[in-house]
Amino acid sequence: MQEVLARLEVSNEDRTGYDRTKFKHWIDADKDGCNTRAEVLKAEAIVAPEQGSKCVLTGGEWYSPYDDRYIDGARGLDIDHLVPLAEAWDSGASVWSAAEREAYANDLGDDRALIAVSAASNRSKADQDPSTWLPPAAGYRCQYATDWIADKTRWNLSIDATEEAALTGELSRCPNVPITVTTAR
Repeated sequence: MQEVLARLEVSNEDRTGYDRTKFKHWIDADKDGCNTRAEVLKAEAIVAPEQGSKCVLTGGEWYSPYDDRYIDGARGLDIDHLVPLAEAWDSGASVWSAAEREAYANDLGDDRALIAVSAASNRSKADQDPSTWLPPAAGYRCQYATDWIADKTRWNLSIDATEEAALTGELSRCPNVPITVTTAR
């Protein structure tokens, strides 16, 4: 994992011009009636929800690894962009086309990109990177750091120096596991 981290470009971040609406998200890419949010919920459920008309999900159970909690019903969940949209903007997405930003915001091609987590943990994270936020569940931090690096690599996004230092520090406490990444751009 350290080798993959070392290959990421380190550069200053810039939030100039960022607006969340520049990342069209929760689309129905495959036209099956379920948007990206619902697709993630269905894929990550540990007890499958009932799917009703217009892909309304009822019941079901999920595990939120950020805070090591089980959650009944989809209402208590947010779908987290592992690397937040604002962080992606800061790290290179500002120069992407609208179509590339939409693809990023709805990335179902890598299970690490979007994750169902408790609404509380997602909102505490907001748009922070690992230099200022790590999952409260310490047992998930190695996975989180590894997935962060994989997602940044997948989308050819840069990291800043404080992010690099935080990831390096976190990885020093983790097994050096190999990762496979299919690049998206």
